[in-house]
Amino acid sequence: MSQTRRLAAILAADVAGYSRLMGADEEATLAALKAIRRELSDPKVNEHHGRIVKTTGDGLLIEFSSVVDAVRCAVEVQRAMAERNTEVPEARRIEFRIGINLGDIILDDDDIYGDGVNIAARLEALTEPGGICVSRVVHDQVRDKLDVVFEDMGEQQVKNIARPVHIWRVRLGAKPAVSAPLALPDKPSIAVLPFQNMSGDPEQEYFADGMVEEIITALSRIRWLFVIARNSSFTYKGKPVDVKQVARELGVRYILEGSVRKAGGRVRITAQLIDASTGAHLWADRFDGSLEGVFELQDQVASGVVGSIEPRLRQSEIERANRKLTESLDAYDLYLRALALRDIHTDESVREAVSLLKRALAIDPNYAPAKALIGWHRVHQTSHGRSPVSDTDTAEAVALARQALEAGKDDPDTLWMAAATLTIFAGELTVAAAAIDRALTLNPNSAHAWMVRGVVSVNLGQPGPAIEACERAMRLSPLDRQRRNFTTGIARAHLVAGRYEEAADWAERTLRDEPGYRAALVTKAIACAHLARMEEARAALSQQIEAQPGLTIARYRAFWSRVFSPELMEISLSGLRKAGLPEE
Repeated sequence: MSQTRRLAAILAADVAGYSRLMGADEEATLAALKAIRRELSDPKVNEHHGRIVKTTGDGLLIEFSSVVDAVRCAVEVQRAMAERNTEVPEARRIEFRIGINLGDIILDDDDIYGDGVNIAARLEALTEPGGICVSRVVHDQVRDKLDVVFEDMGEQQVKNIARPVHIWRVRLGAKPAVSAPLALPDKPSIAVLPFQNMSGDPEQEYFADGMVEEIITALSRIRWLFVIARNSSFTYKGKPVDVKQVARELGVRYILEGSVRKAGGRVRITAQLIDASTGAHLWADRFDGSLEGVFELQDQVASGVVGSIEPRLRQSEIERANRKLTESLDAYDLYLRALALRDIHTDESVREAVSLLKRALAIDPNYAPAKALIGWHRVHQTSHGRSPVSDTDTAEAVALARQALEAGKDDPDTLWMAAATLTIFAGELTVAAAAIDRALTLNPNSAHAWMVRGVVSVNLGQPGPAIEACERAMRLSPLDRQRRNFTTGIARAHLVAGRYEEAADWAERTLRDEPGYRAALVTKAIACAHLARMEEARAALSQQIEAQPGLTIARYRAFWSRVFSPELMEISLSGLRKAGLPEE
């Protein structure tokens, strides 16, 4: 046997729900798979110069010499499969999950091995049915060469791979932006781009990101500024940027960029402010100090920006005293590490984040943001279909959220995270509404506070304010990874108002961006049932039950009756009954 090494693009694919399909009808499933390979997948692989390395009952491993060919082949196969499945009942649909990586492989006779192959397999396992996930190196190679849209899913720890893998998802239903620029707000507007980590240590990325988040928070408190939310500005992390293009995509006039260096007990922050309409550099400076003085350095950056945009503003308007909620730099560092895990949606990321936050609270038991962030991680755990949150963890999250509201009453992020926790886990809508009002008074630029305002308004039976709040959130963060929360909030608001066509449409928009998102699936099932579109309602409900086995009317009522208004509860239950959800 001979072994050689080479660089290759590896595509791993399998059939979602294969065991269920085989259990229901082996012969029909095998016949359908053979037809798909004969008529679609094998011809596409040949067309794009791929080599099928091996097949299993439900999977394929394919090698391409060109990463562009690999991604183009995957996109064409998935789009053709979606069209092919249009007339197939939901329970009988064959849907592929595809992962693609570019890496060094070992060729041993006709088989291939190595981390390049293993990562492709792990990406496939993380992919939604009908979807495609690629590694960062694949995204960087093809992002300007193919007519597809990618969504940054962040770094995720995957099984048997030592370092986290940065994952991008292909948004098959989305079209690349041809964008007309967003209209500028009627007040000065700014986006703070991720600062470059100059520490020479990739492990310090969380620290650089945390510095930027603090600067965004400082600027957001200034009521006459319009500040783009962190989740949208961070979509440019790790990319070469054209500030004029970024300004057009985000709808702002000013761009702040810079770098952070942390070495020993010292920190250096450099920053420059650019007027994107002209490309002129309005201000640039460098700030050096001890790690103990990092809060003051953040303030100096924010003050420099503010002074350049509005010279009459006094530095005191940044109100540093209200934001400095811990004296412990160790607790603050642990909080930043947990914050960096906020957009990674795995059981492991939740466990790690909660562990970090509890360590922070052991150092500073009164650290309100850490208490609130535990609840926000638990809310994510509930909404993304992972392991259910235990009664013990729910009670802990609620108790910590109540404590956070008292200790962090002047911190807008603490307020909106605690409000979300109390809404979802305790149904304390009046308390949550008051907390959100205060959060938005302190920081009217908080996209996520507006999002939680939308959720609270929906659950109070106020569709108009809910839609207004979710639309405000989308404008503040037009590229947000959590956009599904904004669009699902609008869909539910239309449900409350009895506008079932609009509710189904907004739920479908969410599912095009985030296939399998549970809140959107159940909203679509309810809306379509009320429209007598029973096949669509049952298909959405079937997918929901697959993600949440054992769902019944009784279980749905038990959880949501403490949260929903009586009107939304009745609309939901009657729609789910029509769609066929069993009572017990």
